[in-house]
Amino acid sequence: MQIYEDLGVVPVINAAGYQTLIGGSRVGPEVQTAMDAANRYFADMEDLLKKTGAIIADLLGTEAALVTPGCAAALALGSAACMSGNDPAKMEQLPDTTGVKHRILIQKKQRYHYDRVLTIFGAKLVEVGDENGTTAAQLEAAISDETAAIHYFAPGGQDGVLSAQDVIRIAHANGVPVIVDAASQVYPLEVMRRYPDMGADLIGYGAKYIGACHSTGILCGRADLIDAAYLHSFIGYETCPYDTLGRPLKVDRQEVIAVVVALRAWFSADHQARLASYKREAESLLADLADIPHIATAFATDERSLSNGVQITVDEAALGKTAVQIIEELKRGNPSVWVRGSENAFRVAVTNLVEDDREIVASRLRDVLTN
Repeated sequence: MQIYEDLGVVPVINAAGYQTLIGGSRVGPEVQTAMDAANRYFADMEDLLKKTGAIIADLLGTEAALVTPGCAAALALGSAACMSGNDPAKMEQLPDTTGVKHRILIQKKQRYHYDRVLTIFGAKLVEVGDENGTTAAQLEAAISDETAAIHYFAPGGQDGVLSAQDVIRIAHANGVPVIVDAASQVYPLEVMRRYPDMGADLIGYGAKYIGACHSTGILCGRADLIDAAYLHSFIGYETCPYDTLGRPLKVDRQEVIAVVVALRAWFSADHQARLASYKREAESLLADLADIPHIATAFATDERSLSNGVQITVDEAALGKTAVQIIEELKRGNPSVWVRGSENAFRVAVTNLVEDDREIVASRLRDVLTN
């Protein structure tokens, strides 16, 4: 903890899962070793990005891929690629979209906090449908000569929301590409390959979810669109003769290598053993909390295995504290302990706990819940 304390920063034990506010992810030993080795030499970034892109595309089953500084950057670059294609004049014109296809359709019930990243290079989001949902006829009718793409927020599944398959079918019938935000759709492994298999034109993933750096992501899909995104990227700006816009979206050589190493490890890992380790850690925590009154505890999982751990439901009246107060008390310690919750319950995720983290978390929970 000393490195943070020397800076006057309180270190955090991450019992919240993969959360940007506290640094997102922890790279594993294999990835850290690869990054340290990569730091010894420099690399031709153009060559590195193209060769690693080919490796990533092969692993994910797409035509091409590009490492980006996070999934948000992947979506922004994908949006730019759909607007300009490989037309240099349009590339240099953005974010001025006069005469350029720039409308990106999104189902109204799929609006979410991060969809704004699609507009960075000048695109305009156009809602289709209403609070009750979107029909296939409504989506098809909304497509016009100004439509650059249709956006889909994975995994979908809400009542009234068209499926990814339906969106892709309608889009392709009208010559329009589909961008999928699949940031955290990384497990089971077949889920990660689902959207390429469906024929989505561009897919963005957050590489933090597979053990790479918090600051990295993947854009993959159609080769022509990835080529356009590449020209818009920081390395395209440096190597092509066009004044594109993506220069701020830079990644380092160590980060690029981290994504490849992490993705290879993710597809070769024993995920059943990984999940079993989460279960053991959660069971130990359940035992630590078993005698505390006024709470109910249970093992909790999510489909993506990103926040497996212990769900704690609080009898707020009997305990004399709300779940929100408990969450804030945990944060105020040193080290600070972050968990996530809502209403009268919160979850202690064990997926990022290492060394003696569980014992510290259990002790802090006991103090907060019994004081």
